[in-house]
Amino acid sequence: MILLFTDYGAVDIYSGQMRAAIWTHAPGVEIVDLLHSAPNFDIKASAHLLAALVPQFQIACVCLAVVDPGVGTQRDAVVMLADEKWYIGPDNGLLSVVAARASKVELWRIIWRPENLSRSFHGRDLFAPIAALIEKGAFPHGKLADTVRLQVALDAGDLGEIIYLDHYGNAMTGLRAETMKHSDKLLLGSAVLPYAAVFSDAPSGQPFWYENSIGLIEIALNCGNAAALLDIKVGDPVRCTS
Repeated sequence: MILLFTDYGAVDIYSGQMRAAIWTHAPGVEIVDLLHSAPNFDIKASAHLLAALVPQFQIACVCLAVVDPGVGTQRDAVVMLADEKWYIGPDNGLLSVVAARASKVELWRIIWRPENLSRSFHGRDLFAPIAALIEKGAFPHGKLADTVRLQVALDAGDLGEIIYLDHYGNAMTGLRAETMKHSDKLLLGSAVLPYAAVFSDAPSGQPFWYENSIGLIEIALNCGNAAALLDIKVGDPVRCTS
């Protein structure tokens, strides 16, 4: 199974081309569109979102992750095996939170370059073929070189920022719920948000925080749009207080 995690957008031309490139090298392989609306160009937010999402999936899956504003520059392309899951993507920090939180990591640089490599679409031309080969069990030794560390490593501690807004207006933070007590309040600008276990536990019109399904602190509004009410944007700082 190959998981796709990108900022390409679900309705643009890019994700479909990447799927087609995978099937060119591994016909019929299962592909899951995990997310194509990662925050545009935002490596830090996407790295924390990726680290929360992928542990929900089975061992030995292959995650092709592309949030790559530096595509076409000298940044490396890498393959990573972290806690028995494969990751393929740019070495720009996107995979570094996963790497730092894993108990075991192996890394390779992608040294192969296909004949027809678009400078602006490594997801299709470089990463997709490598992901396909790994998924079908044909590890591409001749296309990779061992490396001991990622070139770009972000802080893997909890991120006190908004990292994703869904279409309901719920706002995910980079804070893991295990770091907060239910009696704690979440501070976002001048808003002081109490805890609720689920949406229906909160009074109508009262924004709150809760532990979402991937273990992150999320801001929500019962049957409403918290992001619109509180003017929330990706990157806004949040913190907890007792």
